[in-house]
Amino acid sequence: MTISRIAFAASLAAVAIPAHAETSAGAARDDGRTIIVTGARAADEAEARADATPGGTDVVTHEDYADKSPVSLRDALAFSPGVYLQPRYGQEVRIAIRGSGLSRGYHMRGITLLQDGVPINLADDNGDFQELDPIFFDHLEVYRGANALRFGSGTLGGAINGVTPTGKTAGGIYLRADAGSFDTVRGLASAGVDAGPGDAWGAIAFDRSDGDRDHAGRRSFRFHGNAGIELTEAVETRFYASVNAIDQDLPGALDLETVRDAPETGNFAGDQARDVDSIRLQNRTRFRFDRGQLDAGVFVNAKSLYHPIFQVVDQESLDRGVYARFDYAAGRFELTLGGEARFGDTRSKRFVNIDGERGDLTFDADQDARSANIYGEIRFRPVEPLQLIAGGVYADGYRRQHLRYNAFMGGAVDVTGRADYDAFSPRFGVLFEPARDIQVFANYSRSVEFPGFIELAQLAEFVDLAPQRAWTLEAGTRGRSGIAEWDIAAYRADLKGELLQFDIGPDIPAATFNAGETRHQGIEAALALHFAPWAQLRQIYQYSDFRFVGDPQYGDNRLPVVPEHLYRAELRLGTDALHLAPSVEWVPRGAWADYSNTLRVDGYTLVGLTAGATVAEGIDLFLDARNLLGETAVGDIGAAIAATPASAIFYPVERRAVFGGVRARF
Repeated sequence: MTISRIAFAASLAAVAIPAHAETSAGAARDDGRTIIVTGARAADEAEARADATPGGTDVVTHEDYADKSPVSLRDALAFSPGVYLQPRYGQEVRIAIRGSGLSRGYHMRGITLLQDGVPINLADDNGDFQELDPIFFDHLEVYRGANALRFGSGTLGGAINGVTPTGKTAGGIYLRADAGSFDTVRGLASAGVDAGPGDAWGAIAFDRSDGDRDHAGRRSFRFHGNAGIELTEAVETRFYASVNAIDQDLPGALDLETVRDAPETGNFAGDQARDVDSIRLQNRTRFRFDRGQLDAGVFVNAKSLYHPIFQVVDQESLDRGVYARFDYAAGRFELTLGGEARFGDTRSKRFVNIDGERGDLTFDADQDARSANIYGEIRFRPVEPLQLIAGGVYADGYRRQHLRYNAFMGGAVDVTGRADYDAFSPRFGVLFEPARDIQVFANYSRSVEFPGFIELAQLAEFVDLAPQRAWTLEAGTRGRSGIAEWDIAAYRADLKGELLQFDIGPDIPAATFNAGETRHQGIEAALALHFAPWAQLRQIYQYSDFRFVGDPQYGDNRLPVVPEHLYRAELRLGTDALHLAPSVEWVPRGAWADYSNTLRVDGYTLVGLTAGATVAEGIDLFLDARNLLGETAVGDIGAAIAATPASAIFYPVERRAVFGGVRARF
């Protein structure tokens, strides 16, 4: 993509030494000049916002996964309660919160992904999570379900916002290099500068690997940077640029026998791949007032997708948008108001796949989309320990496709299909603090998800599907006392028209339909125990009960893909100077593979280890070992109507691997 290469060269010229901020609480030079971002300081404001939310939220700092070789969001958010992330291969993961996008194992649906407060979802709300590389972030904000109102999200899953450092929080130079199994090589360089009213930060990273399966190689080159200036004491403006060049070979799904006996197997047929070139530019201007602040900005995303699968999907898209968010506090009242509008144009083509190259044209369409919302929330404290919250999101939008050519409809056509949507999603909550550092919360909310082009533009025609709607009740507690720190929430979501997809054949894309009534309920729990400064245990547990409710075809069957129980734990022993952390992931019983509930996969146990050591001032070594026992099991599933062991819908867990590297700060 020419625009990507030009922008990438310009970015290199603009930032002489790319940058990143490694978190290690309290790290600074003897002269007091901070050389790395401290996760606690950089994320303080984010954590304060999360603590004021009457529902499931958490903030993950880079320090939490510094010893990992972070390939995908899974490595960063493995201990974020309620976030279900299972790797498929390379940077491809299944991402779901509370069963969002349950049957979508590719691209993304049901979660709003943002970088520095700006959505990377396209205007039809589809997106590629590969564009969020956690190696760049200072911290990530996770708002589950309707708790993501402050980001304008009205989805079942909520929002994940990756926040990059600035020159003010990440001064100095940072270098990182990783290497390990499957010929994996990763490198990152970073720099930040703070000069009076202005500052700048930038980071560049390279990643290549053959992957842990045949035909699973990946290559990526990325740049992220920003520059800001304080125009006055009350006005600051900041410009952001992100460039991604990502190439990923797709090894495909396997049958059960192959998963167990030869999980390294990959599919070379059609040379399937997903290649993404993208550039995002944005501006945010902040106006500070005595009792609040206003953020306003604009953004533009240009993206190219070359995606040989059953056919060669070839798309060029341009999305642009505006947003504003106003926060105000006066006495016992706090107010948030905001709005956003995204507009997108996509030229979508498909070709016969001839070993990964374009053959005859089979589909040609112009796709236009708009997604817009306005939202507001008011918080009132009748007494100091109690906070009452009420708010809502009004969203509207359209999806329009002008079909020029479709081989499945007899060739040349001139057909326009359009779907218009609008919905209001209210939210009510209560937050009670019975003691210092202890909170109890509850909320009741509605979510509405509009279909995107993946659901609407199916094989032969434009299908006008209904939005997915849900009412969710949530209650929980978070806090700390003694050696314990916890975050526990229980939820129940009653859905109508859930957008479900299933594989109906190897040469036919997934079909989508609106289910009748379904129910998603479960528990999201995190418990950390700080036994001593040198011994800390962190754990998460997820219980997921997702099922049909009186469906004419499936009765009360469980929905496939996500297992009922998932447990992860990590015990960190040692200090910053030298430490190791064994970990375990345990799924006692696997998930159903199909809607008919005819086949359930086995559970598994994965054992891993990370370690780190400071060998000199500002220089650290780290180790990341995965699946040490060489477990072979199903890690993810492509949902089917009725599955058998011979169905090629299964993805193995990550194979045994060891990565290591060095971090240096100057």
